[in-house]
Amino acid sequence: MDSNTPRPTEIKLHQKSRLLELSFADGKTFQLPCEFLRVYSPSAEVRGHGPGQEVLQAGKRAVEITQIEPAGSYAIQLTFSDGHDTGIYSWELLYEYGLRQEEMWQHYLKRLEEAGANRETAPAAFAQRPQSK
Repeated sequence: MDSNTPRPTEIKLHQKSRLLELSFADGKTFQLPCEFLRVYSPSAEVRGHGPGQEVLQAGKRAVEITQIEPAGSYAIQLTFSDGHDTGIYSWELLYEYGLRQEEMWQHYLKRLEEAGANRETAPAAFAQRPQSK
């Protein structure tokens, strides 16, 4: 972790509005939507194992954070209502997400549009097979 990154002084989950509010020691406060945190999960499942292997997350508009667990003194691990619970959100990563939220969100929306996907529904994993007679 970058020792210059401010540490959070407060972390609040607003369940009704589905926002994770983070206040940092430098006075900055960020409100990160659960959907944003889910689609930008730092897990290998979302990021892949290298550049170009990212997996676009669609249909996550209504996702909620159901659990927040500390990960040492440097991060948190989030559990989401869709069952996703991998990926460690370091203070440095969360701070960067707060600073770059708008730019990252626009990039995500563009990727969804280009893929013909949307925030409401996830694409079917498998095409439905015709029923045999």
